[in-house]
Amino acid sequence: MHLDAVNLAARRGEDLIFEGISFRLEAGEALVLTGKNGSGKSTLLRVIAGLLRPEKGSVRFTDSHGSGERRAREVSHYLGHRNAMKSELTVSENLAFWQSFLGDVLGSSDLSIEDAAEAVGLGGITHLPFGYLSAGQQRRFAFAKLLVSYRPVWILDEPTAALDASADRLFAELIGQHQKKGGIVLAATHQPLGLENARELRMTGFAGVSQGVWG
Repeated sequence: MHLDAVNLAARRGEDLIFEGISFRLEAGEALVLTGKNGSGKSTLLRVIAGLLRPEKGSVRFTDSHGSGERRAREVSHYLGHRNAMKSELTVSENLAFWQSFLGDVLGSSDLSIEDAAEAVGLGGITHLPFGYLSAGQQRRFAFAKLLVSYRPVWILDEPTAALDASADRLFAELIGQHQKKGGIVLAATHQPLGLENARELRMTGFAGVSQGVWG
């Protein structure tokens, strides 16, 4: 399987923040976006996830059988700065909603809710309201959403921001396991995640539109 981005461009207001971005990611590969704040990293991830419309270009996913292209947003998990969980619901209720809502794509390698909680180091507390948890615990359970419903493409925007070193290592291990199973990862991060088979795309923002963005 592979993910193709072709000649992507996006605007912020009336100005192009980037243009001419193309890449292909094969199974097990990762692309790490780097650059200063405001350089377009989050915008590019949202375009790929289908949350923003590109000014031009396209993003397509082809499965391992080569049996046709699909829009990337149909096969992707997006983990942004917000956790997308209801504070008044329990952790289990939140994860059950996402598991039911998202379903599986191209297989059934998802985990049960309790197994996902164990995987993020927080087994035994899924009965608690999400809003009762600490910020670090909430972020771990937000990551557990990626485990209860299979998606081959993970799009991660600063996934370990404000977390401690142990959580950084845990997330890096889970991302690595996803890659070893053939998953594709796109991540914007200021902290090294230790990803294997990773390439870097340096975003330069408005000032770099005329010079190109590949570092």
